[in-house]
Amino acid sequence: MPRLLITLLLAAAAQASAHEVPSAKGALDAATRHALVKELAQTVEDNYVFPDVAKKVAANLRGKDVKNAYASANTVTSLADMLTADLRSSGKDLHFSVRFDPAFKAAPENAVPSAEELIQQREETERLAGGIFRVERLPGNVGYLDVRGFEAAAFSAPAIGAAMTLLKNTEAIILDLRKNGGGDSETVAYLLSHFFAEGDRRHLNDFVYRKDQRKEQSWTSTAVSVHYTRPVYVLTSKWTFSAAEECAYDFQTQKRATLVGEVTGGAANPGGSFPLGGGLVAFIPTGQAVNPITHTNWEGSGVKPDVATPADLALDVANARVLRDIVIPKIGDDKARAQLTVEAERLEKAAAK
Repeated sequence: MPRLLITLLLAAAAQASAHEVPSAKGALDAATRHALVKELAQTVEDNYVFPDVAKKVAANLRGKDVKNAYASANTVTSLADMLTADLRSSGKDLHFSVRFDPAFKAAPENAVPSAEELIQQREETERLAGGIFRVERLPGNVGYLDVRGFEAAAFSAPAIGAAMTLLKNTEAIILDLRKNGGGDSETVAYLLSHFFAEGDRRHLNDFVYRKDQRKEQSWTSTAVSVHYTRPVYVLTSKWTFSAAEECAYDFQTQKRATLVGEVTGGAANPGGSFPLGGGLVAFIPTGQAVNPITHTNWEGSGVKPDVATPADLALDVANARVLRDIVIPKIGDDKARAQLTVEAERLEKAAAK
């Protein structure tokens, strides 16, 4: 999802910051605790994507604080955990979170990253290979691409392009998102750009934000060198989250892949991080995803697979299907056909356990 860094400093934050910023396990005094809850409630009310829900969530926080429901939180980390649980419970939005991050510095709205920040981002993205964990050709010339995160699009493109170049002549590609917790939606669009014919540009998603009802559209790009049009299987799990869910949902709604695995986590609303004071930072969804085909999203429901199977068996299930339905029927050599039939049987047996 787009990463929005918005500075919001209100009077309550000033009150909270007047106290010494505690360590993660340091004692948390009552005055600081009340100030932090007050600031969080106001920040949610002012920024959460759905105003009616925002008022409800804020009222719940204030009501609990009046009743000293957070009195048992004697450290900032324990308070963060309690607030996260309450936000998600009352708001029904899994993107809500509160974390202890005293080093966090909110950037002004529409701020341009410094050269130093861009260098750091590039180095981190390159260290993570653009989110690509594994690229492999499986028996039968089946491509396998394991993507563990969608890192910054500007710096992920070379790694994604290299992976797709390696897999461009495979009979089918299995894209593994089972351990992907999300990231940059622009990178999602860039990856999907490789899975449509040249010149076939697709409208994937819209993000509509509460502030000014601003809309951002997500489209595939024509500026890629590989256009893979053979079958695609996407693996999902309950840990497939946020932008990774968008990736699976886009493949599914564009009728470009078969999804195999589990229902995904169910977090669709993009947002940003807001400093609360006391070293705490809240992530608050400030917009919603709207798919141009379904006119809705996967918030709360998750993305439902076409072939439901436990996540740990999804690769075997998908691989067996690719061999049976796509690879083996094309093979004329009896020996090669027999070998791949044995491999398909092995995978089917493993998936049946």
